[in-house]
Amino acid sequence: MSDLIVSGQSSRALVPGKAARSHGQNRSDAQDSSGSLLNLAEGKPEQRVWRSGLVGVLDIGSTKITCLIGKGEPNGKLRVLGHGWLRSNGVKNGAIVDLKAAEAIIRHVVGNAEREAERSLDKVVVNLSCGHPESLLFNVHWPIGGREITDADIRRIVTEGRMKAQSEGRAVIHTLPLDFAVDETDGVTDPRGHLCEQLRARLHVIDASSTALRTLDALLGRAELKLDALVSAPLAAGLAVTNADQRMVGTTVIEMGGGTTSLAVFAEGQLLHTAQIGIGGEHVTRDIARGLGTSTDNAERLKTMHGHADLSADNDGVTIRIERQNADMPTFDAIPRAMLGDIIRPRIEETFELVRDRLDNAGLGHLADGRVILSGGGSLLDGVGSVAARVLNRHVRLGRPHNVIGLPDACSTASFSTTLGLLTWAASAERPFGDIEFSEERPTGFLNRLVSFIRDRV
Repeated sequence: MSDLIVSGQSSRALVPGKAARSHGQNRSDAQDSSGSLLNLAEGKPEQRVWRSGLVGVLDIGSTKITCLIGKGEPNGKLRVLGHGWLRSNGVKNGAIVDLKAAEAIIRHVVGNAEREAERSLDKVVVNLSCGHPESLLFNVHWPIGGREITDADIRRIVTEGRMKAQSEGRAVIHTLPLDFAVDETDGVTDPRGHLCEQLRARLHVIDASSTALRTLDALLGRAELKLDALVSAPLAAGLAVTNADQRMVGTTVIEMGGGTTSLAVFAEGQLLHTAQIGIGGEHVTRDIARGLGTSTDNAERLKTMHGHADLSADNDGVTIRIERQNADMPTFDAIPRAMLGDIIRPRIEETFELVRDRLDNAGLGHLADGRVILSGGGSLLDGVGSVAARVLNRHVRLGRPHNVIGLPDACSTASFSTTLGLLTWAASAERPFGDIEFSEERPTGFLNRLVSFIRDRV
């Protein structure tokens, strides 16, 4: 029997028609710890090996649903050949709550992408944000007996870790080998060919609720699509807004979505930890609607056009006009812009306080102390960077996807980080983060296919 040791803590977190376009600004700047803007060079594309042919991805979010069809270019960049997106419906706090409504949006955005690319999709890579995703670290031991380590041994130790991590009502989505140890030699990237008595692996496992995954599979089936792979949403966002150097020295990516905020910790070139918090931009919008007595549509407009979280804007003397919802008819009032900031700031502070707690409880020590990159639509709100730097006590930058060709400027902002990260994952022939790929007979059944991703796709 193999000896499996839990070496990290569970981080289970509460997951909390044609529509208007996202109001995020198209910026390539970033905020440092003081909130000032830094110019971020896009840098050279990472040296990736792309798979041949086109791939399709579907980002099912709480505020928008997006489909991209694209491929990798020889120069290392991604080319988008077709895209479609609409305001989300039927999704709340990352979870699917209305199959019929979500199906209609998915059919529409996929159809738009197919028409633009002049190709049809039958399978898609989808982001994992439903099902209360959880991140775990394991150490797994496997006896070798002095012989040479083979592909079969790698398969056995990874499969052992995956199966031991399986719990009732949960399905393992990612099983990422962080590193291996061959007897007393630690930090082995690829142990195949080594001779040893015992092989050890440090594994990062991400799982989710089986029921939520079956609902997701049913939703795709209704839209006449097959699930090609599931990819953790913060993992995807990290691929879009970081480069290899940042993932090596230590970077935490915080994806600020509409219904949830998720985080991914990268260090030593690996994904070490993920977590999800059930607070997002929609909660800020509802706070504004309640605080000012206006509709959620008006609150969203106010947040987009005038919203800020920075204390320095409280004395700017700016007055804004708001529409209040009364029983008989709407009325209009003028209020200081600072009042809007007073409503927004506590929710942003709460979000980063919860992020800080997740990082402190992750058991990663100094590996979680690196710089922070913000992405997602919520990161575009003025002053968010300075609040994050103050609460997290870390250097903070605003990230955006780069090295992408063929997308309109409006879709090349931080709001689309997860979607473009999905496309990077789907188009890559060699999976990120040092995954060792090997082939074996494909299992049948939905849940069996999910837990086999490490064998042929993850």
